[in-house]
Amino acid sequence: MAVSGVRRRGTVEGAGSAQTRQDLVDAAVAALREVGFSGASAREIGRRAGCPQSQVFYHFGSVVNLLLAALDEVSTRRMGAYRSMVAGASSLTELLDAAQTVLTSDLAAGDVRVLAEMISNAPMVPGLAAEVERRLVPWFELAEDAVRTAVARVPFGGLAPTADAARVVVAGLLGLELLESLSGERRRAEQLFGRARTFAALLDGLNPPTSRETTS
Repeated sequence: MAVSGVRRRGTVEGAGSAQTRQDLVDAAVAALREVGFSGASAREIGRRAGCPQSQVFYHFGSVVNLLLAALDEVSTRRMGAYRSMVAGASSLTELLDAAQTVLTSDLAAGDVRVLAEMISNAPMVPGLAAEVERRLVPWFELAEDAVRTAVARVPFGGLAPTADAARVVVAGLLGLELLESLSGERRRAEQLFGRARTFAALLDGLNPPTSRETTS
């Protein structure tokens, strides 16, 4: 796959149809999932979208810009599906349950492959690593908010370095998703979550919710 880094492009009035653009994004998502970053060429994406490969450059300026748009598509969908669930976790146990749901859903949808391909190949393309990292910021922020809420009732939880913990949560979840997608065996992840949930329940039990919190 020939790439030349992230290229900025100006707004072009009347630059094709929105449907063609969306078809290209959908095709890029599918290509990243099925043939990986190296196989997601303009020719391959155009073939999947049912249009000439020249449309990739017409609408996006470069293949890399289209792949970033594919990453945006997947990230937006995941954020919409998980935000309320993760942000609503009011204990460590609930946070772990939410994280396990995210892992299971991502593996079923194949979204983890898209993110993994972009992260692992980013250092090889000028400017791509910074763009991918920028797109991870909202996930770190969401995780930090969730961690802060979950540890609020744990003794000395207010002293926890929530920003660092959020990076550990996101990195750990991505690592588990990658390992499980390679092996196809989710039993180990389920066992790990089970053990972590037992420990989390002990910490949550040190300061259980008040009657007002349980009835609100």
